[in-house]
Amino acid sequence: MSHENKVVVPDLEMIGTGLKKRTELALADNFLRKAVAFTTDKLKTGRLNAMADIGNWEEWRERGRLIREHTISHLDYYLTQFTDNVTKAGGNVYFCSTASDAVKQFVEIAKKNEAKLIAKGKSMVSEEIHLNHHLEELGMEAIETDLGEYILQLAKETPSHLIIPAIHKNKQQIADLFSAKSGQTLPAETKPLAEYARKKLRNYFLEADIGLTGCNFGVAESGSITIVSNEGNGRMVSTLPRIHVVVMGMERLIPTFDDLEVMLNLLARSATGQKLTTYTSLITGPRHADDLDGPEEVHVIVLDNGRSAQLGDPIFQEVLNCIRCAACLNVCPVYRHIGGHAYGSVYSGPIGAVLTPLIQQDMKEAGELANASSLCGACFEACPVKIPLHDMLVHLRHRKVKMKLTPLAERIAFRTFQTMFGNVTVYKLVTKAAYYLQKPLLKNGNIEKGPGPMAGWTDSRYFPMKPKVSFREKWEKLQVELKQDSAKQTKRPNAGNGHLENDHKRGDHDES
Repeated sequence: MSHENKVVVPDLEMIGTGLKKRTELALADNFLRKAVAFTTDKLKTGRLNAMADIGNWEEWRERGRLIREHTISHLDYYLTQFTDNVTKAGGNVYFCSTASDAVKQFVEIAKKNEAKLIAKGKSMVSEEIHLNHHLEELGMEAIETDLGEYILQLAKETPSHLIIPAIHKNKQQIADLFSAKSGQTLPAETKPLAEYARKKLRNYFLEADIGLTGCNFGVAESGSITIVSNEGNGRMVSTLPRIHVVVMGMERLIPTFDDLEVMLNLLARSATGQKLTTYTSLITGPRHADDLDGPEEVHVIVLDNGRSAQLGDPIFQEVLNCIRCAACLNVCPVYRHIGGHAYGSVYSGPIGAVLTPLIQQDMKEAGELANASSLCGACFEACPVKIPLHDMLVHLRHRKVKMKLTPLAERIAFRTFQTMFGNVTVYKLVTKAAYYLQKPLLKNGNIEKGPGPMAGWTDSRYFPMKPKVSFREKWEKLQVELKQDSAKQTKRPNAGNGHLENDHKRGDHDES
């Protein structure tokens, strides 16, 4: 395999290496950068086409925002209604404050049913609580049945994108993983690779003791679970095993089916540019006596894990409006260059940079993600429910500064910056001196290799040289010249007016 195709991504042990190190690894991976850019461009274009197709997109966005805002503002009411209706339909609901509580609850259900094999549909919340690793330690086998998640499970990697987890993998790498698993050499072609995965995974659907899924939306008025997917595994996992366990974030509710119609339109178009995803499943309780299929038991684990701390917060409550469409990832210039693993969290991109520090309640380590943004606002423009992520990132940076968690050198640098820009005389002296101080660093009119912290910028781009005469100096000079020209115009005699004045003095004017 060529060096260009070699993907270097942080494994679980590398998550704690810090944002800078993870970013360096991602930037050194040419294939990853090309693959992420290509796929996000495709998704972004699909979203724009889908927006144009539906018409009055801003009205849809505003309706979606109002639905989510109303739901989160009355979350206690809708959680109660949802729980009551799940119970009436024959299901069970468990509220878990922390990730460890959710893991314990799932393990309790599994042990009670003597479960050994768990077939999993796509679930970001189960990734959030690291469920697979806890089950493995207990001797239980959890198999990812979403194709992208299955590929990453074989590679021992975490998802790199919210809806396309293996966005950074190519066919040769997938063929190598499948070949190692199967013990036979598989070609790097889509059809045979898909056939192998289909054949392998179908056995798990039939043999699994428990099927586990996430939840895109819980409908409060009926207690229904909505699962949206472009693969059939979601329906198999939720119907073939005897027990179905749903793991969902506490904020993933909507009040009614009318609201669900709006959210499904926004989700499909924003995520993949589709009018509707291939499979949209609605599950209300376990199977009835006359049903042909379905689980005998349905258990819903509702996870808090730092979410409730945002309720009532005038700045961050809106982050709970997120519907996990990943539209913000697809337009983010930072995500485009470094992919998802550089964020060190299951939630990447702009939403991850905001959500991760909040739910982990960790501004020291996870808080550095707020710096992984250009603050361009593209995420807000793409968000189907208008979450102001760019504003939240600024507030997270402010929070980190207030907590004095920024490096000492950085605090000193910004105090110096404040002094420079707070005094006109000092500003003029410093900017004038900068022209001469930069000379040893110049090459071809640019600073190609900056000293100290500036090296982080110049490693991937040039820094333009400071001109000898600044714009401010040019502007002041121009103002002086304009005043001088104006003064000359005022002093110049007007011949016509002078003759008229003399005529009036002599009285030689025509009275006819």
